[in-house]
Amino acid sequence: MVDDNIRLLVVESRSHSGVADELLRGAAQAIEAQGAAYDVITVSSALQIPTAIAIAEEAGHRPVGVRYDGYVALGCVIRGETYHFELVAHETARGLQDLGIGRRLPIGFGVLAVDDEAQAWARAKVSEGDRGGGAAKACLETIALKRQLLGQSR
Repeated sequence: MVDDNIRLLVVESRSHSGVADELLRGAAQAIEAQGAAYDVITVSSALQIPTAIAIAEEAGHRPVGVRYDGYVALGCVIRGETYHFELVAHETARGLQDLGIGRRLPIGFGVLAVDDEAQAWARAKVSEGDRGGGAAKACLETIALKRQLLGQSR
């Protein structure tokens, strides 16, 4: 259990809705198991995830915004016949990494980049790979580390 009120924002891409549902189920279970709170927003493409997180972070520093302790990025990019797959996968990862390092944001990375739907399901299923749960746990661990190293209680 977390000793402080931790609030996360889960940003999920709905490109592959069944896989997205399973990733979210794993993330929700992991977050709830630690006693943290969370909100969920949905975007249509994985490429939108870094932008949505950046906007949410900026909003959290304004009077009307919600302040989040960390973010969980969930999505699935399946290889196709064109170079588009690599652009989406690489630029999504780069955007999230840039946010994490540049703004010191705890971000759990749960964006799958796979060759086919079978690989996606093997990684997304809570009973198998549980990448959604893993991303949420990584985010919570990074929040704890950040608080420890910066001497913060919140």
